[in-house]
Amino acid sequence: MTTRNDIPVPRMVRKDGTYPTVDLRRDKVSINIVQTRTRPVDPDDPEPLIRDNLDYTLNAIDKAQGKGRADLVCFHEFPLQGGGRKNREQYLKVARYPESGEIEAIALKAKEYDCYIAFGCLIKEEDWPGHVMNMQILVGPQGNIVDRHWKQRAKRGTFRHSEQITTCIYDVFDRFVEMYGWDAVIPVARTDIGNIAMSPVQYEPELFRAQALKGAEILVRPATGGFRWEDTQMCSYHHDVYTVVVNNSLNIGYENKEFFVENAPRNDWVGRSSIFGPKGEVLAKAGPFETRRRAVIDMAAYRERHRIPDFHISMYRHVFDQYEERYQPNTWTDYQPDNAREAADYLHKQAAWHNFWYDY
Repeated sequence: MTTRNDIPVPRMVRKDGTYPTVDLRRDKVSINIVQTRTRPVDPDDPEPLIRDNLDYTLNAIDKAQGKGRADLVCFHEFPLQGGGRKNREQYLKVARYPESGEIEAIALKAKEYDCYIAFGCLIKEEDWPGHVMNMQILVGPQGNIVDRHWKQRAKRGTFRHSEQITTCIYDVFDRFVEMYGWDAVIPVARTDIGNIAMSPVQYEPELFRAQALKGAEILVRPATGGFRWEDTQMCSYHHDVYTVVVNNSLNIGYENKEFFVENAPRNDWVGRSSIFGPKGEVLAKAGPFETRRRAVIDMAAYRERHRIPDFHISMYRHVFDQYEERYQPNTWTDYQPDNAREAADYLHKQAAWHNFWYDY
């Protein structure tokens, strides 16, 4: 059987500090972050609310682009589907195929406004029956999908008796590399507004370092339900890239059953969507409510001086070579858990590290 170890790794990082690009459409690139609510759909009857969420998202694009049009418009992780799934059957009902009408409608908005739009979506594919992927999608000015970036890995062992059941690249690593090649593991979309890499992964600076080594200039890091603001700021600072983080807003009015509006700014799990410059400088930042924030970056000037990260891998490689992951890859290749508890129980048996959740 073919494994990823049988597939040669192509040259993906240049030796002279430069990286591949395409010509820019203009020297300065504008970015809109659109911080909207997240509205969970009924997982047993998802279509009505998915349609409502789509209409809401399309209107948000119109509002964001109606005054101060941007080259790149970024949404959070689940604008179409929200949260609230309990088992695989519900995930499969909620997930969309890449060629779905909802994704096509957002792509047509990108064509209408001659821009790129980045958003997250739960995706299913014919080549992966039974799997549901958390995928970041970039649509472009031609009204087409420019790139699709799978979530690379899930944070395992964080919650007691609960694990994500969506399929990340790490969960099917060998088969993924066999099907798509090594370059697709850490993809970079080379567009005429800059090199864009997308991922909702948090707390793994090695991933973002790898994206930067492959020439990413803008990192789009969507979230839903919370993130660490300082983690994304330091992502820019450490890797000398622009970072865009978009979280969901607070739901207010009749839908909000948790907070008085007066208390909303003190909730740390919503809002704070931001754009950071290459030294971690804050170019734009939102509060907790639905809003648009905008920044204009001089991509031509940045590209003129920018090089990939300069660090001393020779000092560290021997340590990384000895590292053993807590969970080995390929856990979901031949087995797909039905729910979060089943996933946690299965992974606990696979863990190479002590797991305090289960042992105490």
